[in-house]
Amino acid sequence: MSKKHIRTQPKPPWLKVRIPTDPNFFYTSQLIKEKKLHTICQSAACPNRAECWSHRTATFLVMGEVCTRNCSFCAVQSGDPDSLIEDEAERVAEAVGSMGLTYAVITSVTRDDLPDGGAGHLAKIMERVKERNPGVKIEMLVPDFNGSLDALRTVIGAGPDVLNHNIEVPRSLYPLINRPLNNYRRSLDLLAAAKWMGALTKSGMMIGLGEKKRDILDTLEDLRRSGCDLLTIGQYLQPSAGHPSVSTYYPPSLFDDLKKRALKMGFADAECGPLVRSSYNAQKMYKKIQETAM
Repeated sequence: MSKKHIRTQPKPPWLKVRIPTDPNFFYTSQLIKEKKLHTICQSAACPNRAECWSHRTATFLVMGEVCTRNCSFCAVQSGDPDSLIEDEAERVAEAVGSMGLTYAVITSVTRDDLPDGGAGHLAKIMERVKERNPGVKIEMLVPDFNGSLDALRTVIGAGPDVLNHNIEVPRSLYPLINRPLNNYRRSLDLLAAAKWMGALTKSGMMIGLGEKKRDILDTLEDLRRSGCDLLTIGQYLQPSAGHPSVSTYYPPSLFDDLKKRALKMGFADAECGPLVRSSYNAQKMYKKIQETAM
């Protein structure tokens, strides 16, 4: 059957989002424009943008908005990226201060064109954000750096309060999203190494691309064996007709069950829901694990 004859499933009511009306949403939007910054909220078409921006929070996307990889599920543009922006660290630090953030989430495109994958640039951004905003906590969502432990050490050395790296989908679906199978193990090894280096670790996955429930649970077990502390699970949403179609729209009850199972497996906290993304309620999750440790 040709792609044009495949029927697209209508979205269920629990996936509907409200049109933004809060003044803080427009403040955040204008600030991002003024600082000439990118956000994953925009580049990845996040369904929670209205909610998060209305709370004056956003996930900064650094090192440009063009990724050197071409993962088929992702809305971020793929191609040849521009050179790094020299004053990006200062821009991000200023934005964090202007938004009054006490917890900043920063992510990046994958930059395989750079010798260190951009690790030094990420470290510089974190260091400047902390210098300009004393006391701020930082969650850094990183690419796999092609498995380079030196690059990971550079990032960990800058002191992220949470080191996030997404597993994305179960291993069996990696070919579907245009990733080599061995990248699954690479991501698990990165999380394990980050944990060994003393980081609080986090990972996320999306479901609805054709996996079985056993695949999901096996992935959670793999993440726990790698020492992953925090977990997010959300519904895959097709960014465009050119991306893989949704196989299943899971009901909220399934996500509730997955959260219970994740906590029983030993994750310190888990955010699981149809609209959950990597940075959703990130500060809340961090606070919970800190309170538990006290």
